[in-house]
Amino acid sequence: MNYKYVTVAGSGVLGYQIAFQTAFHGFNVTVYDINDDVLDKAKARFKTLCENYKTTLNATKEQLDATYKNLSYTSDLKVAVKDADLMIEAVPENPKIKIDFYEKLGQVAPKKTIFATNSSTLIPSQFAHATGRPTQFLALHFANKIWKYNTAEIMGHPETDPKVFNDVVAFGKAIGMLTLPLHKEHHGYILNSLLVPLLRAASELLIKGIAEPEIIDKTWMKATGAPVGPFAILDTVGITTAYNIYKMSAEKTKDPNAIKAVEYLKEHFIDKNRLGVSTGEGFYKYPNPTYLEPDFLK
Repeated sequence: MNYKYVTVAGSGVLGYQIAFQTAFHGFNVTVYDINDDVLDKAKARFKTLCENYKTTLNATKEQLDATYKNLSYTSDLKVAVKDADLMIEAVPENPKIKIDFYEKLGQVAPKKTIFATNSSTLIPSQFAHATGRPTQFLALHFANKIWKYNTAEIMGHPETDPKVFNDVVAFGKAIGMLTLPLHKEHHGYILNSLLVPLLRAASELLIKGIAEPEIIDKTWMKATGAPVGPFAILDTVGITTAYNIYKMSAEKTKDPNAIKAVEYLKEHFIDKNRLGVSTGEGFYKYPNPTYLEPDFLK
């Protein structure tokens, strides 16, 4: 693995974290997004990340200053990837958006550039040929709060070059990740194959009127010892991501529960811009959600 320049496309919930973590470990990182206003929001989030890195990783001022020097920003895709050895895509979890992005990317990226998708549920073979370089394409999926829950799931598809796969595993280790290679393609990878059913079950309990979010979260936290419940997780992941996953499921399976979940999330959250931690409100209000209060489980 001889990567030096990394481009992160998409500066949302995970994109800005991936960019910062990569820059923190000494790589030159270009952050790309659709316009400068979105990039400015990412820059503001980096300030919060600095505090997290100080607390969790004991990062020094010198390390964080160096991290900022390793970061650059652009809303011009051609400029963003002109030097890229590796491009990590973190655009919305929507196949049409991803395919459109890769078709444009393939026309402007250097031949050397490896493409990696951070998709949480979609598999790389769905986009491989849209990239124009299927042998240089695979999935590299990170968990939220990347600096703390530092997992990287690496999943190729049947045409992925084994050397590319191994190089991306090495890159994951180089940026401080616990690398988790998958032997076959699988929707949901490992983490979300375990997590999504929990979130879906919690959503169904809410939509059916069985219990409110706080009670469902309390049940999960107290009974299992988990630090947070499913609705706190949904707020952290981003309700837009959950909405897109349910929407794809509803369109594919016509499952009435998935259809109800889509309608519920759209009416109560998407349309009201209550998207979770990123907007200051989702199922809880931030920065001081009730599930963090000392007496939440009493």
